[in-house]
Amino acid sequence: MDRNSIIGILLIGAVLIAWSYFASPSEEEIEAARRQRDSLAQVEQQNQMLDKEKDIKRGVEKKAEPTIAPEKDVISSEDTASGKLMKKYGAFAVSAQGENESYTLENEKIEVKIHALGGRPYYVKLKEYQTYDSLPLKLFDGDSTKFGFNWVTNDAQVPIQTQQLYFEALEQTKTDSGQQLVMRLKAGEDRYVDYKYTLHKDDYMVEFDVNLHNLGDVIKNDYLSFNWAIYMPSVEKGYEWEERNSSVYYRFKGGEVDYLSETSDDEEKLNEQIEWIAFKQQFFSSILIPERPFTDLLIKSEMTASQQFVKYVSSEVYMPYMAQRESDYSFDFYFGPNKYERLKSYDKEFEELIPLGWGIFGWVNKLIVINLFEWLGKYISNYGIIILILTLIIKAGLFPLTYRSYRSTAKMRVLKPEIEEITKKYPKKEDAMKKQQATMSLYKKAGASPMGGCLPMLLQLPFLIALFRFFPASIELRQQSFLWADDLSSYDSVLQLPFEIPWYGDHVSLFVLLMTIVNFIYINMNNKNNPQSTGMPGMKTMMYIMPFFMLFFFNSYASALSYYYFVSLLITLTQTWIFRQMIDDKAIRAQININKKKPVKKSKFQQRMEQMSKQQQQKRR
Repeated sequence: MDRNSIIGILLIGAVLIAWSYFASPSEEEIEAARRQRDSLAQVEQQNQMLDKEKDIKRGVEKKAEPTIAPEKDVISSEDTASGKLMKKYGAFAVSAQGENESYTLENEKIEVKIHALGGRPYYVKLKEYQTYDSLPLKLFDGDSTKFGFNWVTNDAQVPIQTQQLYFEALEQTKTDSGQQLVMRLKAGEDRYVDYKYTLHKDDYMVEFDVNLHNLGDVIKNDYLSFNWAIYMPSVEKGYEWEERNSSVYYRFKGGEVDYLSETSDDEEKLNEQIEWIAFKQQFFSSILIPERPFTDLLIKSEMTASQQFVKYVSSEVYMPYMAQRESDYSFDFYFGPNKYERLKSYDKEFEELIPLGWGIFGWVNKLIVINLFEWLGKYISNYGIIILILTLIIKAGLFPLTYRSYRSTAKMRVLKPEIEEITKKYPKKEDAMKKQQATMSLYKKAGASPMGGCLPMLLQLPFLIALFRFFPASIELRQQSFLWADDLSSYDSVLQLPFEIPWYGDHVSLFVLLMTIVNFIYINMNNKNNPQSTGMPGMKTMMYIMPFFMLFFFNSYASALSYYYFVSLLITLTQTWIFRQMIDDKAIRAQININKKKPVKKSKFQQRMEQMSKQQQQKRR
C-alpha cells in the first residue's frame, strides 16, 4: 500500500469520527425524542382503557352498555397534600377534579347533551325520528363514546387526555339564529383549552372550534392526537341488514368516497388528504368535517357480539401543533339522517353515503327514481300507493315496446311448424350453416325477429337493479306502513316461525311469497306462448328454479322491493293475458303469407352468410 492510499484512509476515518461527534444528539434532543415517542405510544395506552369494549366483543356483558370513558382517579386529601396530583397531571392538575355537570344545545331537529367531564358530546338525539321500538333515537349515548385530544407535557407523569379532565362552562347563549356553548379546560394562570360548540337553527350541523391558549411551553408534541369513537346502537327492525350497512366512510380531497368493510373487522391507515370521515349507519350518520383536510389518521370498524350495537367504529387523527400562543382547530359535525337531498345540499359529496348503485343504475336512482318519489310525496302520504304509481309509470312508458315484443313472440309461435320443417330438412351438423340461412330467410320474409322480445326486458333491467339498491337505502320508507307491512324499509312478517330455516330465516314474508307465486304463473304462461323455450329444456328448468331461489334471497329484504316486484309481475301477467286475447294467430298467419309474397331485399349480413355457405361447399368439393 503506497503513502497516498494510507493518507486517504486516515482522512476518511477522521471525517467519519468528526461526523459521528457533531451529528450525535444533545441531551435536550434526546429528551425531546423520548417525549415524541411517548406521544406516539399513547395509542397503546388508549387501547388499554377499552377493557369493557373487549368484554362486550367476547359476549361477557351483552346487556351492559360499554364504557370507554376511564374512571376518574379517587384523590384523597393526603394525595393532594403530598403533591401526587400535581406530579401526575402537571399544569392540568387544576382540572383533574370537578363536578360532572351537563349542558344542552338543541333546535327543532337535534338535541346535543355535553358533559363537563371531557367537554364532550355525551349523546345526540334526533327529534324527528324514533327507533323501531318507538324509543327516542340517539346516534350514541353515555360512556360508549370516546372524544378528546391527547398530548404529552413537560411536567406530567402520564399523557394528558382531555376526556379525563373537567371543563368549566364559561358561556352559554341563545339567539334567534341558534345556540352556543363555550367550555374551558384550565392549565394554570392564563393557560387553557377552549371548546366552542355552535348549533344553528333548523340544522343538523354542529360547529366545533378548539383554541389552545399559551400552552407552547407546556405541550411538547409536534402533533396532537384527536380520538373519536362510538358504539353504533341498533335502532332498526332488521339487525342483520342494519349491520351489513354500517361502517366508516371517508372522502379523499377532490376524489372518490371509500369505506371500510361492512361485513368484517377492518382498519385503514391513511396518509392522504381526507376531507371528511363518517360513522355511517343504515339510515343515519355522524360525520366529522375538518376545516383543513386530515393527512394522518387511523380508522377502524369492528363487529360486536351484542345485538345492542351494530358496530364499534373509531378514528384517531394526528394534527400538527406549532406551539404558538394561540393554536386553533375548527371542525363541523353532521348528526342526522341519510336523506339524499339534505346530504347533497352541503355540497361535500355526503350523498355518496347512500348506496344507490354504480354506473347507470346510480344515475337512474339519482335522476329519475328519487325525483319521482319526491314529486309524488308532495301529493300522496302513503308510500305503498307511491310505489304502485311508480310501477304503473314505468310500465306505461314501456307499454309500446312490450306490445311489439308480444307480437314478435306471436309471430315466432305461428312460424314454429315451418321452423321444425327446416330442422328436419337439415339434420346434419355440417348443414348448420344452411339451416341458419334458411331460418333467417324465413324470419325476414315473415317480418319476425327472434330478438324482438329482448328489448323491453333490457330497458327494464336498469330500473329493476336501481330499485334493488334504492328501496333498502331510502329513509323515506323507514317505518312507513302499508297493508300488513309495518316498515317498508325492512321485511314484512306475517308468520313468526319457532325455528330458523338456513338461508331463509325465522319468519315468512307475504309479499315475497306472493311475488314467487305470480312469478311461477308468469313463467308457465310465457313458456306456452314462446315456442323457443320448449326447445331449450335446460333454460326452462333454470327459469323455474329462479323464483324458488328468490323466495329465500328476498325473505329478509326490504318489503318495498318485494312489493314492487310483485306488482310489476302482476301487471306483466295481466298485459300478457290481454295481448293473448287481442292478438289472433290466424290474422298473424295471413299477414305473414302476404309478407312472403313481397320481394325481400337481402341484407349485407344475409349476403355474407350466403357467400360463406358457398365457400364451404366449394371446399368440400
